[in-house]
Amino acid sequence: MTSQEKTRPEERASRNGSPSPEGGRQQRASSKGPGGAARVLRYLGMPIFLALVCLGLYLYIGSKDLDSIEQRSLNASVITQALIEHVQLAAISTVIVVALSVTTGVLLTRPGIRRVAPVIVGMANIGQAVPSIGLLALFAILWTFGFWPAVVALVAYSFLAILRNTMVGLQQVDSSTIEAARGMGMTKMAVLFRIELPLAVPIILAGIRTALIINVGTATLGTFIGAGTLGELINNAISLGREDTVLVVGSGLTAVLALFIDWLASVAEDVLRPKGL
Repeated sequence: MTSQEKTRPEERASRNGSPSPEGGRQQRASSKGPGGAARVLRYLGMPIFLALVCLGLYLYIGSKDLDSIEQRSLNASVITQALIEHVQLAAISTVIVVALSVTTGVLLTRPGIRRVAPVIVGMANIGQAVPSIGLLALFAILWTFGFWPAVVALVAYSFLAILRNTMVGLQQVDSSTIEAARGMGMTKMAVLFRIELPLAVPIILAGIRTALIINVGTATLGTFIGAGTLGELINNAISLGREDTVLVVGSGLTAVLALFIDWLASVAEDVLRPKGL
């Protein structure tokens, strides 16, 4: 066998300018290593951290000598009920505001209705400019106390975030792309649902994520108009002077829930974003 035949495949590949098999394997391994670890850390880091926080709260309360008031306030059924009420209030208000604000944003970017956009956006600005506790109290006075007035107040408070992002997302679509689609014979509705909305999805999802976090945080104040939520634990702790136990649990669980919802929204944002955007 000649010396040329004995040459290793890696050396021949390097002389020919093509990557060697071993080099390709090394590149694939290096691309999978740090990137895969970063992705795992991104998706699992927050849940692990929140689980540790909940474990810390459990151990902290377990180390305390609770009196009868604290035992009733920190009962598992009481905490579960408050958590369910909090999630229901935030979820229902977010679903309603997404349906209303995305539809309104689409309509306000159409040529025939675009002229009234400043008026609608101005009204939405007023809804967010009013302090959230004042908005909750206003709807409770005008309507009644309970769950649904809190839902309406949260919808009014978070309406602007999605409306603004929907309008911005649709307006940033290149007009030449729309004209090309129309030139191919697509109808206005087809252009909207197949071109404009898919291209605007990343910006709209960012607005939905913002509105969701607003609703999760503001839902805590729903306790003042009889909507329950985790805010009831916080309010009871302050009223009863149990700041070192009940208040710690109430505020801690509220923060954990907000961070968990934000993590879920970030995962959904990655999954729902069209590929290539």
